[in-house]
Amino acid sequence: MPNKVDTPITESVDENLRKLARVVLHEANAEAERILAEAKTKTETVLQRAQKQAEAEREAILQQARQEAENIRSEAIAAAELQAQTKRLERREILLNRVFEAARERLPTIPQWTNYDQTARQLVREAANHLGVEEVRIRTDTETRKLLPDDALAELSEELGIQLHSGASLARATGVVAETVDGHRQYDNTLQARLNRQQELLRAPVYRILMGKSE
Repeated sequence: MPNKVDTPITESVDENLRKLARVVLHEANAEAERILAEAKTKTETVLQRAQKQAEAEREAILQQARQEAENIRSEAIAAAELQAQTKRLERREILLNRVFEAARERLPTIPQWTNYDQTARQLVREAANHLGVEEVRIRTDTETRKLLPDDALAELSEELGIQLHSGASLARATGVVAETVDGHRQYDNTLQARLNRQQELLRAPVYRILMGKSE
């Protein structure tokens, strides 16, 4: 008789245990799914954040690369322009030096030009006035001397109110050198000296003429 009484109770306990196990298992599965869902969401969030960060970093790298490329390009253009300008200036200097050298080579022929006698007198006036003394020795090249004989110097002496004397001939230059009688001071007014003094001022206008440009 006791066995017949205990069986339903045992079955009831077992059934309750099975139900409890099913509930626990169901809750465990639900919790696991919830945890998995949260993990998936967090993972996706982290991946999205990482992707955005990677894209931002990639854009920053690309922007930096573009800027560096632009800097290199600008520097290359500036260097090329500077090099071109340097080449132009070098060619200009070569051309101008050739022109002035050719002019120097022609200076000894100027005494053969028409009206050079008036030019020679003006060279004497300028040189004597520059010294600012009452007695001046005038030295010239042999060709200029022919245009400044003693009577011409006498006329200039009277005009300037000073005494002019002929000195030794110039060996190389063309034109006039005025000097004090003691030889301590002189003023070189030869054509070569005048060109040397004016060369820097003449460079720009001469170059414009060579390039066919007006003032």
